[in-house]
Amino acid sequence: MNDCPCGLPASYDACCGHFHGGEAAPTAELLMRSRYAAFAVGDEKYLERTWHPRTRPGRIGLDRKTRWTGLEVLETTEGSPFHTKGTVRFRAHYLERGRRGQMEEHSRFVRLDGDWVYVGAL
Repeated sequence: MNDCPCGLPASYDACCGHFHGGEAAPTAELLMRSRYAAFAVGDEKYLERTWHPRTRPGRIGLDRKTRWTGLEVLETTEGSPFHTKGTVRFRAHYLERGRRGQMEEHSRFVRLDGDWVYVGAL
C-alpha cells in the first residue's frame, strides 16, 4: 500500500487518487489535501482544474526538483459540505536540491458550480 502524500491514513488510490480521477472533494480541507498530493505526484492538470479561473495562472509549471515530503493542516474555518467558502491554514514540507524546507499558507476556497476550488492565499 502506497501511503497518500496528503498525510491521511489511507493509500493514494483510496484517498486523493479518487479526486485526481474526477471525483469532487466534499470539503475545502480535502480539496487542499488533494491539491498538495497533486503537487507531490506531479498532477498539473488537477491543479489547473481545481484553481479558480479568475486567479489561476496561465501556466503552473511544477518544479521537478522539488519533492514534497509532508503536510500539516494547522487550522480550518468553514469549508464543510454545507458551506460556500472556507479557509485552510497548512504547512507543507519539501526537499529541494538536498535541502529541507517548508512553506506555510492560509488558503481561501470557494464553491464554483457546486465544486470546491482554490482561490489563493490570504
